[in-house]
Amino acid sequence: MYLGPTGRAPHACDGRARTHEDAKLLAAASHDQAASVLACYYGLGLHREHKPFTGARFDTWDSTGTRADDVNRFTADDLVAVSFLSVEVPPLAAVELLDTRADHFAARLIAVGPDRDLATETEPWAADWPGWLLWTALMGLPGVGATIASKLYARKRPRLRPVYDTVVAKVIGSDNIWEPLRAELQRSPGLPPVWLILGACGSQAASAVV
Repeated sequence: MYLGPTGRAPHACDGRARTHEDAKLLAAASHDQAASVLACYYGLGLHREHKPFTGARFDTWDSTGTRADDVNRFTADDLVAVSFLSVEVPPLAAVELLDTRADHFAARLIAVGPDRDLATETEPWAADWPGWLLWTALMGLPGVGATIASKLYARKRPRLRPVYDTVVAKVIGSDNIWEPLRAELQRSPGLPPVWLILGACGSQAASAVV
C-alpha cells in the first residue's frame, strides 16, 4: 500500500488536499474552499479524524526552542524540517551549512534582512540583491538543486521565499517562480489580500499543531 508524505495510508482527505493544484483556490469566491484544504492539511476542524500531514510541522518545528535566536543561522532543526517536505539535505551539504561554511551562510541571511511578505517587494531585484546571492550559495551546495534550496530558504524566510518543487513547476507551467510571482503581486493588487487571508488561516493552523 502506498504511504503518502504523512507516512500513512491515504484517506478521503488526501484527494481534497491535492486540490491546491486548482488555480480557482485563489479566486475571491473560493476562500472557504482554500481554508478547508488548509484545515485538511493540518488535521483541524472537520478533518480532526486524521493526523496532520507531516509537512504541517515545517514552519513550527523547534525541538531546541532556539529557532527565534537562530533566524540568521541554519541549524539541524532546519534540516529536519526540510525532511518533512519529502526531501533530504545531502550529508556534504549539511556539513557546509552547519559547520565549515556556517558563518558564510549566516552572513548571507543577515544581508537578506528580516522576513517580510513578498508582496512588499515592490522593486525588481538586481543581480547583486542579497536574496539572489543567498540563493546562489544554496544552489552551490553539493547535491542541492532548486527544490531543496527553496525549502531551506523558505525555512529561514518563509514569507519572502515560496517553496518550489516539480509539482509547483507542473502546476504553473514554469521552473521560474520567484521573480514572476513578485511581479504578479504588484500587477494584481487583489491577490495580496487573498493570500494574507489564507496565510492567516495557515498560521493559525500551524500554531495548533502539537
